[in-house]
Amino acid sequence: MTGTETPADRSPAAFPPPGMVPTLRPRPVGAPKSTPARRAGQDVVVDCAVYVDGRRQAPVAAEDALEKAIAQGGFVWLGLYEPTEEELTAISDRYGLHPLAVEDAVYAHQRPKLEHYDEAVFMVLKTARYVEHEQLTATSEVVDTGEVMVFLGPNYVITVRHGEHTGLTDLRARLEEQRDLLCLGPSAVLYAVADLVVDRFVEVAGAVTEDVDELETSVFSPGRTDDIGRLYQLKRELMSLRKAVSPLEAPLQKLAERQVDVVPDAMRSYFRDVQDHAIRVRDQVSGLDELLSSILQASLARTTLADNEDMRKISAYAGIIAVPTAIAGIYGMNFRYMPELEWRYGYPLVLAVVVIVCVLLYRSFKRNGWL
Repeated sequence: MTGTETPADRSPAAFPPPGMVPTLRPRPVGAPKSTPARRAGQDVVVDCAVYVDGRRQAPVAAEDALEKAIAQGGFVWLGLYEPTEEELTAISDRYGLHPLAVEDAVYAHQRPKLEHYDEAVFMVLKTARYVEHEQLTATSEVVDTGEVMVFLGPNYVITVRHGEHTGLTDLRARLEEQRDLLCLGPSAVLYAVADLVVDRFVEVAGAVTEDVDELETSVFSPGRTDDIGRLYQLKRELMSLRKAVSPLEAPLQKLAERQVDVVPDAMRSYFRDVQDHAIRVRDQVSGLDELLSSILQASLARTTLADNEDMRKISAYAGIIAVPTAIAGIYGMNFRYMPELEWRYGYPLVLAVVVIVCVLLYRSFKRNGWL
């Protein structure tokens, strides 16, 4: 606050009424963050269901799901797609979600993390999708990323999805067939989502490996190719996948090894399995990144070598052309008395000398690999 500013001059939002928790943390003055926009007519609630003893119960309205789940001793799974600030704030008031986690879930663009808020857990997972393309170019999009946020409480699990891929409808259907797993509570949903995300990482890494192999073959092919742009673009796209995979290891390790109130001990082995898969993908992505760096260096070295070969050829031909140029320059000088100037066979002799010297130079350059 400046010396001339009084509390009355500040925005009323800066002083919430007593007892009221602000929905968002204060941000510096500046351009507001952009709020995600869904397609026209698309509902924020993708699906909402109450599960008791691993079984899905009769349909229930989203605003009544939590009360019904608590009354029946089950939990509610609420699936959301790109909610606005107002929509998620209304849901957070009903479920008691922390305002900091709510803001992260609305505006997305977070790194994978796991945060504890009292008895609740908030986890961010980056998703990835391989973008099909006929031929890799210097502008091709290879990896498309999105996000899935999971709010986990004693009687609820809320999934917030950002991006046009990694839908959870099929996952919900498969999970509903595994009653024993759903009986372990809301953490089973968190495990299933994390497992799906890591499985997609495996698929994307495998597809990117094929692109890397294709580039490697092109770089070391006998023909002369220019792959610098494609290599750099693929390396940039691989960086997006690396940013999604590498930070995920720490949150999964916490779920697998530490005591978390809303995660029963029986679920630790499941998260440990997902962690193992994530580590394997991380190592694979790191290996691909190192391989791309090596291929890029090899491509640069090959380009430099080709340029050196061109320069040697140009220098060799310049040396050959210098012979007749020098002789013609000497005999082009305007002096009356020059050797063999009046000789009848002088001109043929000079031509013969030029040809012989040029042939000898050509054979010498050819033998030394300059031509």
